[in-house]
Amino acid sequence: MAYPITGTTDVGTAGSRVQIDNTPRRVLSITFRGRLGNTGKVYVGGSAVAANAGFELGPGEAISFNFSSAFVSGVMNDFYVDAESNGDDVDWMAILWP
Repeated sequence: MAYPITGTTDVGTAGSRVQIDNTPRRVLSITFRGRLGNTGKVYVGGSAVAANAGFELGPGEAISFNFSSAFVSGVMNDFYVDAESNGDDVDWMAILWP
């Protein structure tokens, strides 16, 4: 049975990408949201994400990736985040592959 997991990834130093999870767990979908209290934008992407390159999210903005609609899965350790400001956070929720 598929089940959700949640987490928060802190970008301690702006411009230094952070892997959201270091395990190769497969996911059916994943949603990222910039924390409301962030002072700048956060960026979501793969291992090349940077504070000026990636999918940009302002505080409170979110994006979802639904792999199950394409009959595939994503992998947790493929996702990274970065931020414009030190200490900004990205909240995420993933539905794990059963």
